[in-house]
Amino acid sequence: MARSFLTTGTVMMTLAALAACAGTRTQQSTGEHIDDALITTKVKAALIDDPVTKARQIEVDTFRGTVQLNGFVDSADEKTAASRVTHSVNGVQNVRNNLVVGHTDRSAGEVVDDSVVTTKVKAALVAEPATKARDITVVTRDGIVQLSGFVDSATEKATAAEVAQGVSGVREVRNDLQIKAL
Repeated sequence: MARSFLTTGTVMMTLAALAACAGTRTQQSTGEHIDDALITTKVKAALIDDPVTKARQIEVDTFRGTVQLNGFVDSADEKTAASRVTHSVNGVQNVRNNLVVGHTDRSAGEVVDDSVVTTKVKAALVAEPATKARDITVVTRDGIVQLSGFVDSATEKATAAEVAQGVSGVREVRNDLQIKAL
């Protein structure tokens, strides 16, 4: 009887531990998180290896096999190549190409100005309790702020855009955040 209790207790504890690792609609399980991190790494490596794409200009976010490509690139060819390369990576189920085509020849002052705006937007998102700043990627080019990544709700998506728009130096906000409704 004591052995039966021990076995039942062990099984119940194991099930409870496994349930704690299970994913929900908006929260990934431990395994999903590891899988997505691996996909992100493979996509970044593939973009580095591709002669057309400039990987340093491309941010990569992954949630449950859906990959977002974010940032600013030099040409439509580079944007297309980034999608092609990403689709070829094992484990990628869907690609959302949010890359913006535009010039990348900028002065050091312009780069610094955009970096300051990015930092201020990130700080504002951290200070806003309704947003999970760690889930939001911020990229700025010529005062245009791109928000990307995966958030829990439409409210969080809208709040992030409002917060970013309220930061001095922001000319425009591109809200490419995707809701985790997978």
